[in-house]
Amino acid sequence: MLPVSGKIIEKKQEGKSMRDWKNKVARVKALKSSELGGAMVKIRSVVLNDAGGALVEMAISSTLLLSMFFAVFEVGLGSYASHYVADAAREGARYAIVRGSISCSNTPNLSNCGASTDTIAAYVKGLPYPTLNPANMTVNVSYLTGTSSVASGSMVTTWATCSSGTCNQPGNMVNVQVTYSFPLLIPFAPRKTISLSSTSQMVVQQ
Repeated sequence: MLPVSGKIIEKKQEGKSMRDWKNKVARVKALKSSELGGAMVKIRSVVLNDAGGALVEMAISSTLLLSMFFAVFEVGLGSYASHYVADAAREGARYAIVRGSISCSNTPNLSNCGASTDTIAAYVKGLPYPTLNPANMTVNVSYLTGTSSVASGSMVTTWATCSSGTCNQPGNMVNVQVTYSFPLLIPFAPRKTISLSSTSQMVVQQ
């Protein structure tokens, strides 16, 4: 009987060991599945969490909004600069037509009478316009000589560049061209320079 009972006890112990091992395997599997589930829950919570999203959206929208604001501001300054460039050309022509070849005898007390092209250009650059930088301005002054002819029963005047003689005499035309390099500065955009130009022509009076 003893051998039989010994075998039975041995089988019971072997069965108990098998059950213990299976229980351990089951617990390990359950632990792994719970850890994986916990990790998935954490990842899902991080993905779905919108904390700080408003700050990112505000940063992006502010960048676009400020860029548009500065662009409108720069376009406004460019419009003012274009207006001032046109006015500078007209002022230069007005200054030149009363300072021709006989202005010193006609108006002895006139400042800069008989002004040269360089004097006229310096006067234009010295005009106090608030948005214009004289360093970015180029002024070209030239004179034109008129030749009158009759065509189809009417008097026609043809103007050509005066290259010799007294070019600033009365009857000739002064041509003042002002060119200004306007720097366009917009945040987050490449820097560009816009060329603004205006020309004014008037007939010399004295």
